[in-house]
Amino acid sequence: MRLPGTVVALVTYALLTGGAGPAAASTAETDRLALPGVVVNSPAPLPEVTAEGWVLADLETGEVLAAANAHSLLRPASTLKVLTALAVLPELEPDETYVAQWEDANAEGSRVGVVPDATYTVRNLLEALFLVSGNDAASALANAAGGVDATVTRMNQIAKELGALDTYAVNPSGLDAPRQRTSAYDLALIARAALARADVRAYATTVKAQFPGKMAKPGQQRRTFEIHTQNKLLLNYPGAIGLKTGWTTKARGTFIGAATRGDRTLVATVMRTEGDPWREAQKLLRWGFRNAEAAQPVGALGAVEPVAGVAAVSSDEDKTATALAGSAGAGAGGSGLPWWLQVPLALAVVVALLRLRAVVRQRRRAVRRAQRARLLAARARR
Repeated sequence: MRLPGTVVALVTYALLTGGAGPAAASTAETDRLALPGVVVNSPAPLPEVTAEGWVLADLETGEVLAAANAHSLLRPASTLKVLTALAVLPELEPDETYVAQWEDANAEGSRVGVVPDATYTVRNLLEALFLVSGNDAASALANAAGGVDATVTRMNQIAKELGALDTYAVNPSGLDAPRQRTSAYDLALIARAALARADVRAYATTVKAQFPGKMAKPGQQRRTFEIHTQNKLLLNYPGAIGLKTGWTTKARGTFIGAATRGDRTLVATVMRTEGDPWREAQKLLRWGFRNAEAAQPVGALGAVEPVAGVAAVSSDEDKTATALAGSAGAGAGGSGLPWWLQVPLALAVVVALLRLRAVVRQRRRAVRRAQRARLLAARARR
């Protein structure tokens, strides 16, 4: 007798992860980050933030100082463009030129103003990517680096290499798309890798730049226009070094904020916030710099060892099905438990997982209600 694939998947998934979640880490310390809710070990009270998922970490040591729903799978919005940059930078030179296509200029969502058949340097496009989050610039960079499909493939490969196993990219812009997901933990991992590059730091800290307009007529000089950063943390928080803004109607506010004070550099990632994302990152950074010495780490930014044969996927269902590929024949192949033991074990695990899922959902709804109530109360006091 062979068990249904879904049941086998649930059983093996539970045994592999211990029920800790899709990206459970291999150490007891990082296992805490897979728990729902706030995780912190500090006598100092945390600031009030509305973000559904967030992580505050030390970029140098990788220590996570505090987090909430660190591995919740959420829509990235334009914070995914940091992963796009990591995918295209090794393929392109800053002064290399690219002739824009209609596909680039007609990109959905935010645009810098790329014109079809106009020529741009890679530097122009990267400045537009970081400063104004241009989806047309993201498309142009992807096509310049070998095509959108090839770039997205590299994005997912890089995420896997970094241990960002909650992340699955579908497009280079971060615009909402089926199965496109990441987590606050993964954004911190990606930010750490990005800010280790001097070129990314340069683009991320640029406040304004000149972007070329349409091609000039023969004998005339091509005009440019000034673009300004949308990252208000960069403009309002001393020591800020980036990194990326994000917002869509479905993702709500997302943000990666990093700053340096003395010899310490912290990163705060916030996802699905109803408040100003940069302000919530600022609150977390302030708390971190004030309390980093006393706070005990609750985890670490480090590669999670992937299960052999596991592909990066984005939803709970896809993670379960893909991670357990090849395990469905365990009972029939003689290497696993006999079917008459697998059946009750499978049913017990399914019931336990369903109960856990219900509890987690109830807790998340309660947290969201409390966050909205605090936000409304804070607005009423203004």
